[in-house]
Amino acid sequence: MGKTTLTAAEIAAIRIFSAGIIFVPTAIYHLRKISGKKLWIIIIAGFFGNLLPAFLFAEAVIKLDESAIVGILNSLTPIFVAILGTIFFKDKIERRKIVGIIIGFVGLCLLTLAKGDVSLDNLGYASLVLLATISYGLNVNIVSHYLSDKTPMQVSSVSLAFMAIPCAVILYNAGFLDLDFSSPSLQLSLFATVLLGIVGSSIATVLFYFLVQKAGGLFASLVTYGIPFVAVMWGVIDHEEVRPLEVVSLGIILFGVYLANRKKKESEVPQAPKGEE
Repeated sequence: MGKTTLTAAEIAAIRIFSAGIIFVPTAIYHLRKISGKKLWIIIIAGFFGNLLPAFLFAEAVIKLDESAIVGILNSLTPIFVAILGTIFFKDKIERRKIVGIIIGFVGLCLLTLAKGDVSLDNLGYASLVLLATISYGLNVNIVSHYLSDKTPMQVSSVSLAFMAIPCAVILYNAGFLDLDFSSPSLQLSLFATVLLGIVGSSIATVLFYFLVQKAGGLFASLVTYGIPFVAVMWGVIDHEEVRPLEVVSLGIILFGVYLANRKKKESEVPQAPKGEE
């Protein structure tokens, strides 16, 4: 009798394999337009942007009892985008943007405390989420600095199609074919994981890279700050009580995002001395 449950590694592998396999025809079409050097960069982007975080998150979410700490750490992504961009990619980020990112993160922490969901148990697994956000930050910088000449579909389809290869190997070695596929619970788990791969990885990756290309990596990474708004919205729909501190926290997050993306006024731009124009 085969297994009727999925391990964290199997969930991650099925997710990325599903996302990659549907992109194979598109990837084959786009491969002829990509040089060898760019191809390796795209593969590296796929590793840090999809493969590695998927396995880290799967292991952390299964082991952690509370999801609040996962949400907080996941929202460190913009901070790591800025840090890695400054250190390794020589980006010059305005102080105003850094302050905005930090304010938004503080608002997220306050929101989590207001909901009373924080648990400090299993911090070892929480560190996996931290590593995943660092991986995301590296991926955003790679894509924005080295792949701006490639379309979001080219980068997404080719990177995910190549990531399907190691996932297939992992699933085979993990005995995926020995699972009890007649089990209704396993069927439901497989359906949910495949759906997550198609919607949460393949489609989401294309949209995310489009945002990176159009608005910049730092702005794109700030989408993680939008997660609390969606969570609160669903809570309202489900008739959950929204406390005043939660509303204040959402306002702080919103102000941080606004500050990080506000354009300078003309009066704030240094003017050249007369005679040097």
